[in-house]
Formats: sequence, C-alpha cells, structure tokens
Amino acid sequence: MPRYLPVSLIGAPTDIGAGHRGASMGPEALRVAGIAEALTQHGIEVVDRGNLTGPMNPWKGPTDGYRHLPQVHEWNRLVMHAVAAELSQDRLPVLLGGDHCLAIGSITAVAQHCRERNKRLLVLWLDAHADYNTSTVTPSGNIHGMPVACLCGLGPRELTELGGSAPAMTPDSIRQIGIRSVDAGEKKLVRDAGLDIYDMRYIDEIGMKRVMEEALADIDENTHVHVSFDVDFLDPSIAPGVGTTIPGGPNYREAQLCMEMIADRGSIGSLDIMEMNPAFDDHNRTAILSVDLVESLFGKSTLMRD
Repeated sequence: MPRYLPVSLIGAPTDIGAGHRGASMGPEALRVAGIAEALTQHGIEVVDRGNLTGPMNPWKGPTDGYRHLPQVHEWNRLVMHAVAAELSQDRLPVLLGGDHCLAIGSITAVAQHCRERNKRLLVLWLDAHADYNTSTVTPSGNIHGMPVACLCGLGPRELTELGGSAPAMTPDSIRQIGIRSVDAGEKKLVRDAGLDIYDMRYIDEIGMKRVMEEALADIDENTHVHVSFDVDFLDPSIAPGVGTTIPGGPNYREAQLCMEMIADRGSIGSLDIMEMNPAFDDHNRTAILSVDLVESLFGKSTLMRD
C-alpha cells in the first residue's frame, strides 16, 4: 500500500466562473458527506483549513469576453497561495470546490512546487469537458470552461501569468479522461495544442483498464500527480449534483477502477474536487459518491488485495 502525505482540506466556496449558481455550496456538501472522516479511517492525517474568503459573485454578463475576470483572478490568487502553503509543508492539499476555474490557482501552485523540487508534473483531468475554451470561441464568457487553456498560456494575462510566468504548464503535462463535450471552436484549439485526450468513445472501445494503463504508463518516482476531478466526469445517472450534466460518462465501476489504478501508482500529490453543486443534487447523493471515489483514490480497494 502506498503511504500518503498528511492531507489538508481547503474550501473554496464560489461559483464565480460558472454558468449556474450553487457550486459555492460544494465544500460544505463534501464535509457533510464525511470526507475528513473517510480519509482518517484509512490512517491518513487530515486537517481541515476551513474556507477561503473571496469576493462575492456579482452575477453579471461578460466584459471583453470574460465574466467576472477580476473576481476570478482574486479567487485563484487565494487558492494558489493556500495550496502552495500546504505543499511547502510537505502536505497534500485537497481543494474542495467551487467551480473548475479554481484549478488555475491550484495547478499554478503545484507546477511551481514541481519546478522548485525538480519533479515532473502530471495532471490527470477527470472531466466531461476539455475546458480549453478561449473568449473568442465561447460566447458565455464563463471561465470554468477555460482553465486548461489558461494554464497552457491561452487566455487573459491575469490568469495565464498568475504565478509570475506563462504558461504554468505545457499541454504534454496533462491527460484528460472522460471527455465527451467539446465546443466546435474548442476542437481546433485542442488539436492544435496536441492535448492527450481519452474521450468516452475511446474508453468504450478499449475499456477503462487499458485507458488508465496508457494514461499512467510513464509515471515514475519523480512524478507529482495532480488529480483535478470535476464531478461531471461521472454519468449524471449516478451523479446528478452538477450544473453541467453530460450523459454518457463513466459508470460507478469504471470510475472506481480509474481511481484505484491511480492509487496503485502511489504518486498522487494534490487533488481538486470541483463543480459539486448541491442545488442540483438529491439528498447529497453526489457528494457521498464523490467521497467514496476519493477514498479509492487514497487506497481503498473494492477487492482484498495486498
């Protein structure tokens, strides 16, 4: 069994980058579902740092192609510093979102940490969406559809240079799994960038086991794995509590296998749990399932294995 660093939970209660309200309630839903207790039961030291406090959501339309850019910048700045503080203490930060725009801050911090420690960064992006939009290809201006592009240097300077340099990472540092919704203009951007995408058709064709074997093939002891888990990665039949449900996602067993195979490699160093939206959920069902999957990510196996 891999040994895990002590875990720090960081709540980021905002829906500042989203097109629906409600992801701001995500951190409490995950706490109510028992995330701290679940990880503690597996022998992991857990400290809950509470919630970050950032600007309110003004709920306005786009300005120059972006909704709420100053507020998104401030939230991501707060997240970046909070995640960096935990990494500097050799702790494993778990960001409780909040919408997925916050991954800009968390992954910027992780990328800087990897550069300082001479470690290789690998981001596993579990999501229904590629999130590689720019303001020129999406009319909504919702920045939760843009974090991967921003991290790779495409986007407003406030976000692409959040950590003082652009880009935070290169496209070859990320593997996207479960993708099944890519905007028309986004497809060209994705192809031009050469993103490594394991979409749902590919998963259907070869199975989750082979997909994860390919995605994890080059991990070594010097790799820092950051998992950015958007709850809409899951099929909405088992996880209705998200603002952007896309049918045809991984089922329960596929999702469990994905998490277990990541855990088997023992390289996870940081985690986002994003887009949990209790406003669309049924008796906290999606948060409970998410905690179950996170347990598997931290070593809980469904089979009796050494």
